[in-house]
Amino acid sequence: MSRIGLKPIEIPEGVTIAKEGNTVTVKGPKGELSRELHPVITVNIGESEVTFERPSDNKTYRSLHGTTRSLVNNMVEGVTKGYEKNLELVGVGYRAQKTGEKLVLNVGYSHPVEFVSEEGIDIEVPSNTKVTVRGIDKERVGAVASNIRSVRLPEPYKGKGIRYEGEEVRRKEGKTGK
Repeated sequence: MSRIGLKPIEIPEGVTIAKEGNTVTVKGPKGELSRELHPVITVNIGESEVTFERPSDNKTYRSLHGTTRSLVNNMVEGVTKGYEKNLELVGVGYRAQKTGEKLVLNVGYSHPVEFVSEEGIDIEVPSNTKVTVRGIDKERVGAVASNIRSVRLPEPYKGKGIRYEGEEVRRKEGKTGK
């Protein structure tokens, strides 16, 4: 059983946390995030830390306890440090470029694929085979990176496609190999 919900969250300097009803708002140097939490879990905001309480040790309440604590912790970390996902383009002729607010991917299709960055999400192209997605909301950063990756998933025979930085692609032998 995880006891993550019992750990208090330290409030860093420059971060304010407010609760109104079931909505928790976190303001920090990088921006502001708010999220509606489950009404069963009680959020106690002190001067230097935030704690969470569940009504009983029911399995549902235990899982909501840890989930709620992780969501608020991710909000605090997002407004202080931010989140980043790096993607690599692997394949002959695969490249990415940024034109204005659009990310243009040439990944082996007959046409270039364009992505328009969402509000609050920054997409950078440090080199023509690397893409960086940055933002303060962990969930949205992961979703945008996943959408970019889904344009051309890494294939198992040659390993070509868009992958996360450091991702291991399981390779298969071809027809002739044994």
